Amino acid sequence: MKIIYNVTVNISDTKHDEWLTWMKDVHIPDVMKTGKFLENRFCKVLSEDPEGTTYSIQYVCENHDVLESYIRNDATKLQRDHKAKFEGHFVAFRTLLKWME
Repeated sequence: MKIIYNVTVNISDTKHDEWLTWMKDVHIPDVMKTGKFLENRFCKVLSEDPEGTTYSIQYVCENHDVLESYIRNDATKLQRDHKAKFEGHFVAFRTLLKWME
């Protein structure tokens, strides 16, 4: 059963362009280099928000065990890097989704 690890991030307008470039060039490639995910999608949420812009980053993995391995072995460092670079300029939450084929 494939699992989607969905990360929703609202980024402030003051850091938006820097964050967008960093996500595309550094963070998402680093997540994919862990080898835990089959593919990813980077989506802009289509809603107006006076506090910034919201994105959904979806990473697809083969099953829950693979996701647990990512969370145990990789997620903390990658999240720490994101926080260190953009702390105070974003709000994020994570959601697990079941892939319905």
